[in-house]
Amino acid sequence: MSVVGFDLGNESCIVAVARQRGIDVVLNEESKRETPAIVCFGDKQRFIGTAGAASSTMNPKNSISQIKRLLGRKFSDPELQQDLASFPFRVSEGPDGFPLVHARYLGEEQAFTPTQLLAMVLSNLKGIAEGNLNAAVVDCCIGIPVYFSDLQRRAVLDAATIAGLRPLRLFHETTATALAYGIYKTDLPENDQLNVAFVDVGHASMQVSIVGYKKGQLKMLSHTYDRSLGGRDFDEALFKHFAAKFKEEYKIDVYQNARACLRLRVACEKLKKVLSANPEAPLNIECLMDEKDVRGFIKREEFEQISAPVLERVKGPLEKALAEAGLTTENVHFVEVVGSGSRVPAIIKIITEFFGKEPRRTMNASECVARGCALQCAILSPTFKVREFQVNDGFPFSIALSWKPDSQNSAPQHSVVFPKGNAIPSVKALTFYRSSTFEVDVLYVDTGDSQIQPKISTYTIGPFQPSKGEKAKLKVKVRLNIHGIVTVDLAMMLEEDVEVPASSVNEAPKDATKMDTDDAPSDPSGTDVNMQEPKSADTTEGATAAENGAQDPEEKSVPMETDAKVEPSKKKVKKISVPVNELVYGALPAAELEKAVEKEYEMALQDRVMEETKEKKNAVEAYVYDMRNKLYDMYNDFVTPEEKEALIARLQEVEDWLYEDGEDETKGVYIAKLEELKKIGDPIEARYKEWTERGSAVDQLVYCINSFREAALSNDQKFEHIDISEKQKI
Repeated sequence: MSVVGFDLGNESCIVAVARQRGIDVVLNEESKRETPAIVCFGDKQRFIGTAGAASSTMNPKNSISQIKRLLGRKFSDPELQQDLASFPFRVSEGPDGFPLVHARYLGEEQAFTPTQLLAMVLSNLKGIAEGNLNAAVVDCCIGIPVYFSDLQRRAVLDAATIAGLRPLRLFHETTATALAYGIYKTDLPENDQLNVAFVDVGHASMQVSIVGYKKGQLKMLSHTYDRSLGGRDFDEALFKHFAAKFKEEYKIDVYQNARACLRLRVACEKLKKVLSANPEAPLNIECLMDEKDVRGFIKREEFEQISAPVLERVKGPLEKALAEAGLTTENVHFVEVVGSGSRVPAIIKIITEFFGKEPRRTMNASECVARGCALQCAILSPTFKVREFQVNDGFPFSIALSWKPDSQNSAPQHSVVFPKGNAIPSVKALTFYRSSTFEVDVLYVDTGDSQIQPKISTYTIGPFQPSKGEKAKLKVKVRLNIHGIVTVDLAMMLEEDVEVPASSVNEAPKDATKMDTDDAPSDPSGTDVNMQEPKSADTTEGATAAENGAQDPEEKSVPMETDAKVEPSKKKVKKISVPVNELVYGALPAAELEKAVEKEYEMALQDRVMEETKEKKNAVEAYVYDMRNKLYDMYNDFVTPEEKEALIARLQEVEDWLYEDGEDETKGVYIAKLEELKKIGDPIEARYKEWTERGSAVDQLVYCINSFREAALSNDQKFEHIDISEKQKI
């Protein structure tokens, strides 16, 4: 069973695997630890990862990067529109209002969804892991940003399904970092809480979390983020600075040329890295555009000035994280910085000033998320025994259910089911009193984030038939699963065959809140509350209790004594399952998902055929060069002059063919060409091999003859038992 962690970055990805001695980061085909998150479409095949990055400069309009920014977002999203301005590839609005990416593939214009593109990246990472483990990889743990919405989380799961993966968990990147930091610490306090702030500045976003550690456990105290503050924003500031400068100095406008744009962006990224370690840095690009070489120069102070608008936003998430955790800077014992963008000195300076202490770098800034994901996968998998360590993750948003009461004119009612910071996973049970099919909406509330669509899904519960012609009592189970996705799992109609004194129900005050303990769900993390009503009232209300069976402080006043009146000594509860239909806004329908799986399989097959064709072509070319060299050298004495001349002429013909008509042939043609050459070359090779091996064979035979003759002629006592006639035969 595979135990693998994937860190899906905006710019690059990292694969970590669990082994008996710990967690290892896997090297890709170029022996690098980071694999670019790029898909480049060619005329005959796709180039993904390192191959995609190599092709992207020559083919910018068909090289798709920053796929994570497109995932699960509406095309009209202002943040997405801002991103699209800097992308060299074409993105349009699909019929469902979500983005479609256009690229030229197999000689025609094709459109792909961001989910399909993410699946391509994941299948490439899967291949890297399989090549390293020499085993099939299915089970894994994938790191996602804490700010991903329900739809984005579903899109990652769909992409994993298309790539043939089964994620055991979608793990928050902040929590993965916290786990990778805490599990190896042997000096965590038993009683007092050790508070650590993690500041993760990646390629495109910044995430801050404050984590409380005790021996053998971690608790997420707060998650905050700025989804558009990362290393690329500093690159963009440098890019705009130099684009304006070159327009003025060299009279060239890089915005008019996609390739020039790409080359300048790459140069600006390198420049940023140089400025992180040096007070000043030059920029030189040969033949950028219109055959002009350009050069520039910038000091770190000037770089910080042009990046000021970005740097000003760093403090916001830090302040919010402290406020949500209810801590002061004095209560934060350590500050850890991770992420590729955290190496900018100006960011470190802001963090130092804010917390009043120097941030530490005890973890590998780029690899900690992948390591944390692999650790979480190992904890969830039966393959490895992992040190006892409890991860108490909190959900970053509040989730409510909304429904319309039976009376049509009443306003919709809603109740917060999973408050912000709720444990993941968690189950809640709600009780409704209804006479016919009804709908329940699941929505985000008070996110403070305009990019998140409030409405997640709608569930239609029914049809059902109340037996006594009055309102049926329905128990609805709502689940926040391990991936952070909300679903209404099941609905049951409860029918009680019991005699209850009429006063016991009707005497309850209108809308009195009651803990409904008739049928607590079997799930230990489930809780169950019922906003009960008199039978005469039309309104139906539902509410939830606190997670993990404990009551919230505000619910301590629930009048439990009324249950004594309601609950008789004997009663039978009949449970009838009620159909639940799900509609998730923007999710990929099952039929579309199946089509995407087939399409990915077809494209992967096409890639494999092209790779094998290239291998066979290279084999022909290698044979031509190798055989020609050997004919002049080691095979010279084993071939007649006429034979040698004919073969060299044939090799030259094949070489010319390879670079002309045979440049683009099928795999079968290359195999036939190689076999044709080997028919002439193999006998020569066999004669050479025969000659080189004959000497040692003769020596072995001579040694054998001599040693047996010596034994037969010997008068040594150890050979006395052999008959003289036998010795004469030898």
